[in-house]
Amino acid sequence: MEKRAHISGWTLPLLLILPQMAITVIFFYWPASQAIWQSFLREDAFGLASEFVGFENYVALFEQPEYYRAMGTTAIFSSLVAFFSLAVALLLATQADKNIRGGHAFKTLLIWPYAVAPAIAGVLWMFMFHPTLGTLGRPLNVMGYNWNPMLDGKDAMILLVLSATWKHVSYNFLFFLAGLQAIPKSVIEAGAIDGAGPFRRFWTIIFPLLSPTTFFLLVVTIVYVFFETFGIIDAVTGGGPAGQTTTLVYKVYADGRLGGDLGGSAAQSVILMVIVIALTAIQFRYVERKVQY
Repeated sequence: MEKRAHISGWTLPLLLILPQMAITVIFFYWPASQAIWQSFLREDAFGLASEFVGFENYVALFEQPEYYRAMGTTAIFSSLVAFFSLAVALLLATQADKNIRGGHAFKTLLIWPYAVAPAIAGVLWMFMFHPTLGTLGRPLNVMGYNWNPMLDGKDAMILLVLSATWKHVSYNFLFFLAGLQAIPKSVIEAGAIDGAGPFRRFWTIIFPLLSPTTFFLLVVTIVYVFFETFGIIDAVTGGGPAGQTTTLVYKVYADGRLGGDLGGSAAQSVILMVIVIALTAIQFRYVERKVQY
């Protein structure tokens, strides 16, 4: 009979989780508590003097039309990036899962973009789609399309969506590919024997079995769009033109670091944190019902 190790007492388990708990407290709970406290203060640009003002920062924030515009921009940007990054990654994963020549090199190349820093990814796409110097942007103008992401808000949003999607497709592709490889081939073969075509096998067999992976990636992608796209926005548009690509996370930086409104910036970060937590809770409450484990 196989012997099992038994741990007596709580000392060893506590020591094992202590490093992770320390990281969580130092890099999440402590900064979050500081942001909540600062959101009730009015501070100078250098943070040397402060005054308790209660909810004035929140009241002033919701009186700004620019904040509501940033909310709308964030909703559009996050929806587009989440949809395209998941759809393209799933398409690429289904193709990579096939027995094709050079499949390993194909998979490796698709994973590489995830190693690129967000700011670098933004600069790369800005160089490619620069209206006068870009290898792809200049031909668009030559062909008659007035492409200028520096002056046109729609062009700037398109460029940001392309950059953010390209950056995150690799991450989604990796998990989708792992999910596809975990599906038993016998199940798919049984569907083929029953007469189901490739399209029907995908939507009735493969995609439902991928629903746990899809749900996980949906949550991760939403968090990515809300927080990790800051570097792309800062490198590509800087929130412009005329604030048309300013998202909630970039407005936190613009008002706090550039505008010197530390209290208002802290209030925005608290609201952003609440929005992300609420969206995640809604996804777990309603979307997870359709997940088949």
